[in-house]
Amino acid sequence: MSDVLTLEQAAVGFGSRTLWDGLDLQVHSGELIAVLGANGSGKSTLLKVILGQLRLRSGSATFLGTPVRRGDRRIGYVPQQRLAEDGVPLRGRDLVALGVDGHRWGVPLPSRRRRQRVNQLLSSVGAEAYASTPVSSLSGGEQQRLRIAQALAAEPRLLLCDEPLLSLDLPHQRLVSDLVDDARRRLDLGVLFVTHDINPILDKVDRLLYIANQRFRIGTPDEVLTTEVLSDLYDAQVEVIRHNGRILVAGIPEQHHEPAGAR
Repeated sequence: MSDVLTLEQAAVGFGSRTLWDGLDLQVHSGELIAVLGANGSGKSTLLKVILGQLRLRSGSATFLGTPVRRGDRRIGYVPQQRLAEDGVPLRGRDLVALGVDGHRWGVPLPSRRRRQRVNQLLSSVGAEAYASTPVSSLSGGEQQRLRIAQALAAEPRLLLCDEPLLSLDLPHQRLVSDLVDDARRRLDLGVLFVTHDINPILDKVDRLLYIANQRFRIGTPDEVLTTEVLSDLYDAQVEVIRHNGRILVAGIPEQHHEPAGAR
């Protein structure tokens, strides 16, 4: 099992505010790591660092042995679910095709190879039925299928998922979670999966990173999601309850307003 991503003594912040400091993290091929924490704790900020969109305050971040850089197509990205606006002239296959050659200058020329690659990606996420359907008429779960296919277009080694289950109903949460899990097993991807609720992916997670109160803890769900660990992170009494295979967390302190850009 090889490392695809390594952070060493990494720190990030905005102005005088530090979100987290001293983070050591290795993401292995085929490993799914969930990233949890309070709003404004820096979960999505971590993904921006890996994407080369934000510089660390100190420490280092390397991807496949070299410093992270902006625009590295070996890193796939699945954003939060957001419905396309009505009237946008974009079909399902067009959205996926943006992952194939949308990074290139000019209008892409039709080709058999390009069409086959898009069809292959649509098939990999079970989206063939609405390949020619306007994206704006698709449900949130259907659009997320397409975004996963788009993220896999460049055959990445690392997949970053930024709360991809947000605003989805339970069946579509399971569907999207299963698609990500299938892709990481089939392609031996490292996956960082930011989420506010661990339950939809609990049976798929190898380790998790929990960020709170400018601190963090890394380990298996059983090691991190405990009353003792979360109470220590928040410096307040937090109760972790396990019931029927689900984890419920009660008593998380209300968070104060965070600097712009921190999530």
